[in-house]
Amino acid sequence: MSGIQSTSGPGFFTSSIGKKYVVGLMAIGITLFALTHMLGNMLLFVSPKAYNIYSHTLISNPAIVAIELVLLAIFLVHVAFTIWTTIENKAARGNRKFLTTKGAKSVSWSSTTMFYHGVVIFFFVAWHLKTFKYGTNYDVTYNGVLMRDIHRLLVEVFQSPFYVWSYVFCVVFLGYHLNHGVQSVFQTLGFNHPKYSPAIRKLGVAYAVVVAVGFILQPLYVYFFMKQ
Repeated sequence: MSGIQSTSGPGFFTSSIGKKYVVGLMAIGITLFALTHMLGNMLLFVSPKAYNIYSHTLISNPAIVAIELVLLAIFLVHVAFTIWTTIENKAARGNRKFLTTKGAKSVSWSSTTMFYHGVVIFFFVAWHLKTFKYGTNYDVTYNGVLMRDIHRLLVEVFQSPFYVWSYVFCVVFLGYHLNHGVQSVFQTLGFNHPKYSPAIRKLGVAYAVVVAVGFILQPLYVYFFMKQ
């Protein structure tokens, strides 16, 4: 039927709704990764050994390269389609001015600035990888197994006030991004209904707060309680 947008084939993914689906589906992978990464970081509060063994288990997994490539692909596709959608939306608006709505139909700050704190997060991730994944390599041995002492590097890096507060600043933006992202995923998948919207909004806020606070606790704990 000519009046209905096809939901299959390559043409669907270049349509407005198709790009939203791609962004939403990629966001699911990113939000799940953020949660699991945050939970892994909580081993800092157990012991250096637990933290290092967890890290070693991850990086020594034979499938780690494939997993990292999949995560990279998800991240890059999410970024690319978000930029594509943003450019098209701005082009569609042109120079027209829109009135700002208020009340129940108002657009949240996190929604209107989604692209901008996404940019902050993009550079933060690159900086974070450079600092830890490709940072100084210290060694430690547990039960005869030589592994990287990522805990030592972590404590060393989080002695810097600049890095700590920059990290906190960027994670706050991550929280805003996740809040809106979780809600958008449900809306894109067809749950945008008055019956579900309040619960979805609460879920988005709760998820964002838990993940952001979990990440922020790590540098603050090291900075204030593990002075070298």
